Amino acid sequence: VERQPGAMADSKVKDMGLAEFGRKELTLAEHEMPGLMAARKEYGPSQPFKGLNINGSLHMTIQTGVLIETLAALGAKVRWCSCNIFSTQDHAAAAIAKAGTSTVFAWKGETLPEYWWCTEQMMTVPGADGCDQLVDDGGDATLLIHKGKEYEDKFAKDGSLPDPNSTDNAEFKCILQLLRDSIPVDKTKYTRMAAKCKGVSEETTTGVHRLREMAAKGELLFPAINVNDCVTKSKFDNVYGCRHSLPDGIMRATDVMIGGKRALVCGYGDVGKGCAFALRGAGARVL
Repeated sequence: VERQPGAMADSKVKDMGLAEFGRKELTLAEHEMPGLMAARKEYGPSQPFKGLNINGSLHMTIQTGVLIETLAALGAKVRWCSCNIFSTQDHAAAAIAKAGTSTVFAWKGETLPEYWWCTEQMMTVPGADGCDQLVDDGGDATLLIHKGKEYEDKFAKDGSLPDPNSTDNAEFKCILQLLRDSIPVDKTKYTRMAAKCKGVSEETTTGVHRLREMAAKGELLFPAINVNDCVTKSKFDNVYGCRHSLPDGIMRATDVMIGGKRALVCGYGDVGKGCAFALRGAGARVL
């Protein structure tokens, strides 16, 4: 991706030819997600999100596609990127981009600079200062707004720009470079974005932990909703989701039978429990 500071792009996905396959899977997934479909039926006619810009940084999968199309069906204008460089299902991204229910910046196997480019594009709303509501997973979009405002304030005070060489963290280097390019083009982009955002929903344990720290220090710029501790999310994701995805991932990656092996699970929270049960079910001796 060639980054042009301040420039906008339409959807950027791997292959639009995958859109038809993605649409078939979306149709199947709608039957598996009756809550969202009921929300469309009940609230669709009243358009509660009409006029709102809702942006999301959340794994661009088929299931997320059903969420995106629900937000759009309730009247929202949606922009989306993935919150992980490897988690995008390219057929899902293509189907959503083709339908125009959201502008999407996501493909499987992004580099770190590409990932942060996608996040910046998702956050930059044409004709507005930013989104009204943010759906975040892992806190990256929230972090970008907060760091953006912090460095814009610093620039206004002493004219200094962020220095990517000031950190050894590869990811933070990308953020600092992004802001170093952004500030000369628009000195108050993220300050206005923070003021415009009415609130964020945070999906994951790490993100919630980060938000709690920020709130305790008085640094949180807008209200946050903790989705992670919602029982349907935490149990399905952390316990039952792991029961499915852990053995599936190991078997796909190694093609080795789990039965009869010794498996060590470090940690016994919801995720640890789910992993331990799954490995036991596959015939491993779990420690």
